[in-house]
Amino acid sequence: MNKLKGTNYTEVTEFILVGLSNQPKSQIIFFCIFLHLYLGTIMGNIFIITVVWKEPRLHTPMYFFLCNLSFVDLGSTTTAVPLILVNCLRDCPTITYNDCFAQMTISIFWSITECCLLAIMAYDRFIAISNPLGYMLIMTLKVCFQIATTMWISNFLLALLTVVAIPVQFCAGHNVVNHFVCEVEAVLKLVCSDTTVSEILMWIGAIFILPLPFLFILLSYIRILVAILKIRSTAGRGKAFSTCGSHLTVVTIYYGTLISMYLKPQNKDSKDQDKIISIFYGTVIPMMNPLIYTLRNKDMIAALRKAAGKTKQVSLSV
Repeated sequence: MNKLKGTNYTEVTEFILVGLSNQPKSQIIFFCIFLHLYLGTIMGNIFIITVVWKEPRLHTPMYFFLCNLSFVDLGSTTTAVPLILVNCLRDCPTITYNDCFAQMTISIFWSITECCLLAIMAYDRFIAISNPLGYMLIMTLKVCFQIATTMWISNFLLALLTVVAIPVQFCAGHNVVNHFVCEVEAVLKLVCSDTTVSEILMWIGAIFILPLPFLFILLSYIRILVAILKIRSTAGRGKAFSTCGSHLTVVTIYYGTLISMYLKPQNKDSKDQDKIISIFYGTVIPMMNPLIYTLRNKDMIAALRKAAGKTKQVSLSV
């Protein structure tokens, strides 16, 4: 968008968030729904991190990256949901300029990091299945920490670069964000100065969020399938498939939601649809991930039973 001549610019100090509904009764319902989803997400992901931390059998690369994923889910929901809960109880939800841009930066960071983590976890499963004897020699604790550190730092710099490039000149009176959080595209539409650089950086960021990690995951699973087909025993094939089941389920749900959000046709109702998809993407998926990895994972179930047995023994002794 080119800079508009004769447009009155103003220093925006806060944005008004349109939210989900203007009806007080609906706001209370949304508050209860978001609160339950948020509490479920917090408890589920903290549970996974705690179980992996306390159970020596789970001190492997697969569960190391799973803990990273749980931390990302905790961070992504905490970035948005508390603000949504507060705004559900307010007549005119607002957010300051600095808080809005901080939220955008952190939200982009969590999104990119989750996509990268899912790609790394796919590669980890490929190494484990294709080279089981050399797996622990390749994916050492040092290598895992190096991969994680590089990912966290580079993703934060990419997210920061994307948001910093957004022009700061807004049209007079244009401070109403048609969303329940500070979403990049919604804020970018309020800018009156040239947004070419911002749009280019957004496309670059979108490439890192969608095509590249997804392509890496797809190639990893093609190689995983080839490696599984080389296994002669039926039991061995079943075990190999089971180690990928949880991750493949999470990838399908996560990328299916992203694709429906960014690649669907735009129409007059698309903004409301975007809000609904954003709710699923930002609150439901982070709550589902712990359930998927717990209910479909034999090691996690065994660790849960072990923890429950210890708790029962302690209660009986008391």
